[in-house]
Amino acid sequence: MAGINHYLILSAIIFSIGLTGALMKKNIVTILMSIELMFNGVILAFLTFARFPPSRPTGLEPVAVSPFLTGQTFALFIIVVAAAEVALGLAIVISMFRNTESVDITTADKMKG
Repeated sequence: MAGINHYLILSAIIFSIGLTGALMKKNIVTILMSIELMFNGVILAFLTFARFPPSRPTGLEPVAVSPFLTGQTFALFIIVVAAAEVALGLAIVISMFRNTESVDITTADKMKG
């Protein structure tokens, strides 16, 4: 069975791949996909900590809402932010392509005027 270390290592690998892609690529679509990979790495880490909570102290009474739902709540929030980022990023890519006939990030300075 996979433990917390396995999930966190996988999360770090996914985040590192996304960070490397975001820093090294020049195509804006690839950069946006790399940012999505970084979001997925963070979501995996949040869900890992929600899945493996710290041990509960004895005598803790059950409550209506689990206090360990914060990982899922943050993951849902990140998914919503990622969807908004994709919509905004697509609008920027379309605008950039209309003006420069390219999606190369180095030609973005032509959109200033």
